[in-house]
Amino acid sequence: MANRRDSRIEPSFEGPPRAKSSAGFSVSEEDRVVPSNRKTSAKRQSAKTKSSRRGRGKSRRGLFGVLGRLAYWCFVLAIWGGIATAGIIVYYGAKMPAATTWAIPDRAPNIRIVSVEGKLLANRGMSGGEAVGLHEMSAYIPEAVIAIEDRRFYSHLGIDPIGLSRAMVANIVGGRFSQGGSTLTQQLAKNLFLTPDRTLERKVQEVLLALWLEHKHTKDQILEMYLNRVYFGSGAYGVEAASRRYFGKGARDVTLPEAALLAGLLKAPSRLSPARDPKAAEQRAQLVLAAMRDEGKISAKELTTAMTAPASRVASYWTGSENYVADTIVEELPDLIGDVRGDIIVDTTVDLTLQKLAEQSIRRLIDGSGKKLNASQGVLVSIDNSGAVRAMVGGYDYSTSQFDRASEARRQPGSAFKPFVYMAALEAGRTPDSVRNDAPIKIGKWTPTNYGGKYFGKVTLATALAKSLNSVAAQLTMEVGPDAVVEAAHRMGVQSDLTANTSIALGTSEVTPLELTSAYVPFANGGYRPDVHFIRRVTTAGGKVLYDNNGSGAPRVIKPEIVGMMNSMMTGTVEIGTARKAAFAWPAAGKTGTSQNSRDAWFIGYTANLTTGVWFGNDDGGPMKKVTGGALPAQAWHE
Repeated sequence: MANRRDSRIEPSFEGPPRAKSSAGFSVSEEDRVVPSNRKTSAKRQSAKTKSSRRGRGKSRRGLFGVLGRLAYWCFVLAIWGGIATAGIIVYYGAKMPAATTWAIPDRAPNIRIVSVEGKLLANRGMSGGEAVGLHEMSAYIPEAVIAIEDRRFYSHLGIDPIGLSRAMVANIVGGRFSQGGSTLTQQLAKNLFLTPDRTLERKVQEVLLALWLEHKHTKDQILEMYLNRVYFGSGAYGVEAASRRYFGKGARDVTLPEAALLAGLLKAPSRLSPARDPKAAEQRAQLVLAAMRDEGKISAKELTTAMTAPASRVASYWTGSENYVADTIVEELPDLIGDVRGDIIVDTTVDLTLQKLAEQSIRRLIDGSGKKLNASQGVLVSIDNSGAVRAMVGGYDYSTSQFDRASEARRQPGSAFKPFVYMAALEAGRTPDSVRNDAPIKIGKWTPTNYGGKYFGKVTLATALAKSLNSVAAQLTMEVGPDAVVEAAHRMGVQSDLTANTSIALGTSEVTPLELTSAYVPFANGGYRPDVHFIRRVTTAGGKVLYDNNGSGAPRVIKPEIVGMMNSMMTGTVEIGTARKAAFAWPAAGKTGTSQNSRDAWFIGYTANLTTGVWFGNDDGGPMKKVTGGALPAQAWHE
């Protein structure tokens, strides 16, 4: 026992562990004595680990705290922003009339003017075209407009938060107000009710009105109203007017490339108008086509075809001479039906085929002989025996000059006025066989001379009229008196003031081509003076008749026997006289006229059922180069 207590037991770290006794102890490897510096390092490491854990915990708690505070203030700001927005809406909304008084304003009325065959001559009015339903226009048009202007049109409630947010971001990034984020409904609200000012008040009102429109109308109704009222540039409001303005066709016949071009104009109708910048319009149209493809409205093949076959455009607009007729009709309408308060249809007497032939004849002669002869303008008017105007060309080119020389320009008729002198002489007892001496005469200080200075001696009145002898016409005027000649002309249809002096025999008083032509109609129809008219009937778009020309009886203004003698005498003018170039296969009669220094050249002629007057000259009254009524005017009449 003592030995055991006295013996020292060394701890061993090698070999298998011994079993522990319940009363003993053992020292493990972990219990080995280590240097003090290693112990300190271990403590530090442990402290660092604990500190790192505490740091990460604080970091997490700090991040969540920042996010929480940020969310809190965002929520607070959102509440105050909502309150502020509501306040702004209430404030500006209170300035608007009560919603119960809101109503869609009437669209500016359109006047659809059609030929006797029912073909469109022109549209007149603020819009430039009639309203059409969605089912009456090419399906490409609404699809193109929605694709480029408001692709979520059928899903939003009048305002598009997504589009509005995108526009706000674009404006902030760009540093200027370049995008509005307005839906089609908002655009319609602006067009119907608001001014174009870019103010907060107007924007709030636009939103309120858009919501009201969505509440009151279906999507299709809103889209239809929009397409019939929006501005497409070049004076065209609505798709029908724009289709005719740019493509010469109705909205029903618009192709895919054409629809894309129209939709592209909405962003900047004046700047992108193909009449102003065709290249810019075409580039914008291609963006529309791409948008339609993105929306699945067209196939890849349709896109490729449309890209390679751009819209075909009319060379120019409102160049047709039928627009002279349209302008005259618009001036006459108020006297017939009062103020135009809705879309109307005007059925005219104009034969569009004859109108185009007349226009071509005038332009061809001016482009050809007219340039060499210094003739820059021409007029042609055709009137049937009932007084219906079948054609009226008021000038060389309507697009460059809308002045209607047919109904507004007063010019000296020259010898084309002589039939009224001879008519007065026949009514005073002379006959076509009465003889007068064609020789130089002097009437006061006036000495009338024949064209070319040639005289024929004793001639019958029939020969004198056929050869347009001035001395004989002056003699007859002296015999019957200038007042009788003026009375005869007015009775036949001349409405201008005429100076009752001897020189009136040679057409020194000015008249318009329309009234001079109308004054020849009684020679053609047996002696009756009808009301010269362009309008047959006026109806509303729904078919209600507003005016109907019932063709009331025309008064007789010349006796049958006088008519017969005048026809015989003026037939000689075409057959053997100054109007031989007007002769053709059918019997015709008429009279040429040339004013002093060839400032005006005329031919008024007629067949059994049509009277046509032609004039050539210059707007400034400048002389032509020896142009007579038997030259250009007779040629145009013959054609």
